[in-house]
Amino acid sequence: MTTPRLSRRTLFGAALLSLPALPALAQMDPARAAAFIQATGQELVGVLNSNAPVERRRAAVADILRRSVDIEGTGRFILGRWWRAASPAEQAEFLRLFEEVLIRNLASRFGEYQGVQFALGRAQQRTEDDALVTTIVQRPGSAAFTLDWRVADVNGQPRIVDLVAEGASLRLTQRSEYSAVIQRGGNQVAALLNAMRQQIAQLSR
Repeated sequence: MTTPRLSRRTLFGAALLSLPALPALAQMDPARAAAFIQATGQELVGVLNSNAPVERRRAAVADILRRSVDIEGTGRFILGRWWRAASPAEQAEFLRLFEEVLIRNLASRFGEYQGVQFALGRAQQRTEDDALVTTIVQRPGSAAFTLDWRVADVNGQPRIVDLVAEGASLRLTQRSEYSAVIQRGGNQVAALLNAMRQQIAQLSR
């Protein structure tokens, strides 16, 4: 049987910040969410626009992402109904692979950009548990684009839980694509794990 593959677009979608599932325990104030995104964005821009070698910038971006994104919640949300179908060992392996894919994908791309500008827009309550913060991102030679960040309170700390690009929730898109991979693999979570391992191998080259 051929192992289902994850497209580069699929995995970059997951990377471009698809995000969490574990319920937030406290209401997220829009002003607090905006301050968090402002600080995170400035930290990322500072790294991207530095004169450090690309590999060092990638490592620094990876560190920021690990601190800013609810990776476990994101992974569990994206796996969706298949989380309950997975064995404890498969759940643990999925979360391990998901973090590696997410960090490698984003760090490798973000670490190559320079001349990035980041502007904060409107912040508003989205649900009782999270707020939506709009940002405008500019890169040299490219048109400015809008990214909307969902921020929730996760264990008492603000964390990114979704990214909306061009009106599309990336974590919802990724959830659908991961589910399709599992279904093509005979409804086995192992099929997705194999596809993720293949992607990590490609990213390591």
